[in-house]
Amino acid sequence: MMSEYETSDEHRPVMWLRGYPVYAAHFVVLTFVVSMLVTVLMNLFKFGELLSGLVFLSEQVLHGEVWRVVTYGLVNPMSTSDLAWKFTLDMAMMVWFGREVERHYGRRKFLIFYGVVYLITPLLFTLIGVWHPLMLIGETGAMAIFIAFATLYPRTGVFFGLEARWVATILVAVYTLIALSNRDSASLLSLWATTGFAFAFVRYQQGSFSLPAVNVFHRGPKLRVLPDLDSNESSSKNARASSMAEIDVLLDKIAQSGISSLTTKERAKLDAARAELLKRESGQR
Repeated sequence: MMSEYETSDEHRPVMWLRGYPVYAAHFVVLTFVVSMLVTVLMNLFKFGELLSGLVFLSEQVLHGEVWRVVTYGLVNPMSTSDLAWKFTLDMAMMVWFGREVERHYGRRKFLIFYGVVYLITPLLFTLIGVWHPLMLIGETGAMAIFIAFATLYPRTGVFFGLEARWVATILVAVYTLIALSNRDSASLLSLWATTGFAFAFVRYQQGSFSLPAVNVFHRGPKLRVLPDLDSNESSSKNARASSMAEIDVLLDKIAQSGISSLTTKERAKLDAARAELLKRESGQR
């Protein structure tokens, strides 16, 4: 693993907060925590309706309100204890496991990874929204981050000593069963899209597979018209090729029966070929 205080910019903190380093994963968590506090305060002072413009609604996105694809995660209501516990667990997972993923790949790749995880669901929901309106609010992508960690370090003990790979398998299975029992196809799609991407991202970075190269604007090499060879030059090259073929035959004969098997004429031809080769190497013509 990379050192936490690696000199490379990829492994430096995004900022410092009262002497504590804040890395990219921590900064994402800090953003969500601040958004949760703002959401709670706005609901408390009866300004919660203003937040409706940030929630993802596929119909509104298709009518031009594209910012909802990005802002949906900033609305985190704490209206029930279940939502409060889920948010707290998500933030804890992003702090612990997100930091490990960032430490392994560096800041840039981590932010690219998280950005795709964050956008996969609203983009899919926008596409489905052409036929069936969908809504999305307050999702953080923490599950996908844990899947990435479990793919990177499958044998690491996490909860109660269980290996990360088994915990990831259990969690995906449980959430899948919950979605199926609730007939919630949208949540099921989001779960499998984000966790599937997280697994594929890590495996791709590990070299388990490669993506096909697509060169839409690739141009073939230009064809060049070469001048006709001079007849004397052509004859000389043909004679040289014929001579080399004869030498190859002589070398095969030596390899099989020894040099003593050559006739006087064949030895003379071999000596002449060797002399010609020495001339070429010395730059003579």
